[in-house]
Amino acid sequence: MESVSDHSIRKIVIVGGGTAGWMAAAAFSALLEKGAFEIDLVESDEIGTVGVGEATIPPLVAFNNLLGINEDEFLAASQGTFKLGIEFVDWGAPGERYFHPFGPHGQDLKAVHFHQLYLRESKRRPLADIKEWSMSGAAAELGRFARPGPDARLPLSQLGYAFHFDAGLYARFLRSYAEQGGVRRIEGRIVDVAVDGESGHVRSVTLADGTEAEGELFLDCSGFRGLLIEQTLGTGYEDWSRWLPCDRAAAVPTKLAGPPEPFTRSTARTAGWQWRIPLQHRMGNGLVYSSAHLDRADAESLLLANLEAEALAEPRHLAFTAGRRKRAWNANVVSLGLSSGFVEPLESTSIQLIQSGIAKLLALFPDRRFDPREREEYNRQMQELFEDVRDFVILHYKATRRDDSDFWNYCRTMDVPDGLAARLELWRSKGRVFREGRELFATASWVAVLLGQGIFPAEHEPAADAIDPELAADALEKMRLSYRRMAEHMPAHADFVARACPAR
Repeated sequence: MESVSDHSIRKIVIVGGGTAGWMAAAAFSALLEKGAFEIDLVESDEIGTVGVGEATIPPLVAFNNLLGINEDEFLAASQGTFKLGIEFVDWGAPGERYFHPFGPHGQDLKAVHFHQLYLRESKRRPLADIKEWSMSGAAAELGRFARPGPDARLPLSQLGYAFHFDAGLYARFLRSYAEQGGVRRIEGRIVDVAVDGESGHVRSVTLADGTEAEGELFLDCSGFRGLLIEQTLGTGYEDWSRWLPCDRAAAVPTKLAGPPEPFTRSTARTAGWQWRIPLQHRMGNGLVYSSAHLDRADAESLLLANLEAEALAEPRHLAFTAGRRKRAWNANVVSLGLSSGFVEPLESTSIQLIQSGIAKLLALFPDRRFDPREREEYNRQMQELFEDVRDFVILHYKATRRDDSDFWNYCRTMDVPDGLAARLELWRSKGRVFREGRELFATASWVAVLLGQGIFPAEHEPAADAIDPELAADALEKMRLSYRRMAEHMPAHADFVARACPAR
């Protein structure tokens, strides 16, 4: 009789490098039992990576810590800076701007959510923008940064941060880490995929030089084309472009016009939006747009006309369809990164969806029997996560008052998924937002976008009325001042970077 260990997977093949492939390789080399697995990563220098995913959200801090990666070394190697949130310009209406900060707004009072107190107080008297009750928002406004240590106290402990970095340099950093952990890189272009006729599982991939890489578990990190998950297994793709009509991007780096700021900026344009991501050595810029409303030449002209400094290269163009693979895990192939789906880069979720896919795969790691229940659970969890991110990104387009172009008229009037429609009704009634803790974006994120784009609820929660008005007013003012004063004591972001993690 076979023991359980006889079913163990011994050979993992990762198809494709880039951010997804090397994140998976680094995580598996660090977190799976040493010596129990062979991990091969196949990539070709002939095939370029997309490489526009230069901004992240806070869970990447935990990923680095889990792998024992030194944050300053990683930032120095990837020309990285810190990110405290995203500034949105012209989204609600032209001339408006708001800030989506990382971390919470304020502190709850007597079990009443902070934003409910803010809503109640704003009906009694004019209040400053809600970002002033955010540690990350206050620091971003002043261009400051300080890293909260594990023992940090309020209000600094509420500062949430992520990173801006060069995605190609990040992949190179992770490659070095993974190879030190025993991952073997195989250079070459895949020309054939062998599938077992009985099980339908991928057995091996063959390279142009005849090299064959056999495996038991395959990770498809081959980008939009989905070499294994789609081209080989025909998994299918769920198209979300009716809600997320942007399907093109143009990207160009420029020189820095000044010290790098600790936030990303997203500026709405007539048929999409423009990103601005400050690194140590350059500014990342790009335009995400709908090809049904703007042609390639006009998009490039619009992008180049709105740069702050000299372009360092010709614009690169990218086509995509917002959506997700119908099954992230099919047979013995798990898709990660662009091969599993793409929501669009508005809220910097691409790298976090890779990280979540890796974490869920480790939690449901199969053996050679590939129990379908494990696969189904993985697919259910990834579908929920993708759809939650989708709905949050759709919110930005739907929650606009812009009527200055066909694109914005379409977005403003479009039907949205039922789950998002229900969330909007709950918010419009009494400002309620329900999060279960597994999502990428917590209550504060939804509140920032909803209020920032001018959707104010008709009422607040009745529980907020039970708190003494003077007590609430005093608490709000003390909180606001504490964030401001802490931010004023922080070093300038550029000075912190220059001291802690200057690029090599």
